[in-house]
Amino acid sequence: MAVQEVLVYPDPRLKENCAPIDNFDDTVGRLLNDLVDTMVDAGHSVGIAAPQIGDLRRAAVVDVSKSKLGKKQDNHGLMQMVNPVIIEREGMNIVREGCMSVPDYTGNVTRAEVIVVEYLDENEQLQVVRCEGFEAVAVQHELDHLDGFLFLDRVSSLKSDLFRRKQK
Repeated sequence: MAVQEVLVYPDPRLKENCAPIDNFDDTVGRLLNDLVDTMVDAGHSVGIAAPQIGDLRRAAVVDVSKSKLGKKQDNHGLMQMVNPVIIEREGMNIVREGCMSVPDYTGNVTRAEVIVVEYLDENEQLQVVRCEGFEAVAVQHELDHLDGFLFLDRVSSLKSDLFRRKQK
């Protein structure tokens, strides 16, 4: 249970397809706790996936409830997801995304407006959750990491849809 270093592109582990978690043992609980701790420590993050901390198992956490975009709509608070799968998608929208693993850029990405995601939670209970708006975008972004995709892979034009972040 500790804050972990976040891998930054072009680290090759970010492009790996993650393995399903078949044995829900103590290491899974520690992984989920590390993900939550790392997300919270970042201060601005609404999600993180296991490969971003170098663990190539299918786990991610999302919590948009403290974000100004997440507070504007209903959301599910902290979701700790093991072996998540999107089972339904509705509508499409272009949204601006950023990522802790690509800290210098944001980009326009096409995402489903509404999704239904199925996963095991931190108590190994099956959850089926309908997410909309910003929460749906965050879940899709984190699940992409589990398949070795970064938002950079979803940007239709690197010339017109990728933006350098303002340096503080």
